[in-house]
Amino acid sequence: MSEINRETDLLVIGGGPGGYPAAFHAADHGVKTILVDMDPKLGGVCANRGCIPSKALLHVAKLIEETHESAEWGLSFGKPQIDLDKLRNFIQNKVIGKLTGGIGMLAKGRGVETICARAVFDSPHSVRLEGQNTGKITFKNAIIATGSVPVMPKAFALGDPRIMDSTGALAIPDIPKKLLVIGGGYIGLEIGTVYAALGSKVTVVEFTDGLLPTADRDLVKPLETRMRQRFEAIYLNTKVASLNPTTEGVVATLEGKDVPSQLTFDRVLVSVGRRPNSAGLGLEAAGVNVTERGYIPVDLARRTNVPHIFAIGDVAEEPGLAHKATAEAKVAVEALLGEPSVFEPRAIPAVVFTDPELAWCGLTEREAIEKGIRYEKMTFPWAASGRATTLGRNEGLTKLLVDPGTQRILGVGIVGVGAGEMISEGVLAIEMGAVARDVAESIHPHPTLSETVMEGAELALGGATHIAKPKKTSK
Repeated sequence: MSEINRETDLLVIGGGPGGYPAAFHAADHGVKTILVDMDPKLGGVCANRGCIPSKALLHVAKLIEETHESAEWGLSFGKPQIDLDKLRNFIQNKVIGKLTGGIGMLAKGRGVETICARAVFDSPHSVRLEGQNTGKITFKNAIIATGSVPVMPKAFALGDPRIMDSTGALAIPDIPKKLLVIGGGYIGLEIGTVYAALGSKVTVVEFTDGLLPTADRDLVKPLETRMRQRFEAIYLNTKVASLNPTTEGVVATLEGKDVPSQLTFDRVLVSVGRRPNSAGLGLEAAGVNVTERGYIPVDLARRTNVPHIFAIGDVAEEPGLAHKATAEAKVAVEALLGEPSVFEPRAIPAVVFTDPELAWCGLTEREAIEKGIRYEKMTFPWAASGRATTLGRNEGLTKLLVDPGTQRILGVGIVGVGAGEMISEGVLAIEMGAVARDVAESIHPHPTLSETVMEGAELALGGATHIAKPKKTSK
């Protein structure tokens, strides 16, 4: 432990996908910058305990699933032999270690001083350091990028290691015979996908009437169909009333129609959401406002009510997405540099990295109906895709919403293999104000899954090559 006292032009609190890009962008513009984070490895939850390790594990899960599916093609493999120690080492050292080490080198190369500590405001222009390092930092400007943390309801916080949040589950302590996933959102479904592929019998319990409650129902349907084939059970409109740890396992009491009253599991994943990590930052000492839910209100430039203090990422407002935080980082830095920069994206993409993947951007059909926005819906089924057929994965679909008058693209949704890689075309189309003809007449390579976006746009013009009777809906 060492005593640190510094003065700086910009203090960035949090080293995640919002914080470190903000620090780097500022340093690139000649701003003296200090970055403070409690984790000795930069990258935040995303790189260390979230996006990156989960996607590495999902890739492993996909490989395992493909060894099973290939038998239908006449290519058989033996049962996968899983070495958990080697898998953990790969995730920690070859994936997380490589990325976080690279971020550290980039910080050093830019002259950004990084301090491992907890920063707590004690005035509008200073913080005290707690933890591994202590001391004080005074600053001209500050950017708060402290992210979010998993929600663990008190009823489930029983101090039993078998009851995990996403951080514990991604550590893969073992492969339980039976795993309960509480929550049918993207975190629960992604991690459930991993454990199911590794050999666990996975049961998902979701309180609402559908998986991924905020996602488009047309996109969720193919995913739910596939998951019901791979998971032990999915219970909707069901509540986990209690968890009771016993020597035989964790007993879950369920409340719902036509569901078992009690089931016993080896492990339980609680994935009921995340909350902004704003508690204990001393925001009241800085005069920064906080909502009842813990979010820090910001304007279009990401300024808080205290003009020289900004907030970005999960701690500022929803959606809690890493790429949204990174985009906000540049806006905040440019604003504090005096440039006319605001955060006004037309489309923030969302991706669920299950199998199949879901991805969407812009206006969803539910939002259009709620807001009374007129639209035409074009749905292109992947049963008509040559590339999807070669992959043996025809369950997907590509969906476009366009303005009935101008044919401007309002929203894009995709479910299927690689949907997350494909959605960027939709983002670009919406941001550029493209109309359906722009996409339809942009030649796409064949055979690719991206052709489904082109043919979806062709539907708005009256017909697509590979569909005999185009499905076009106006509302």
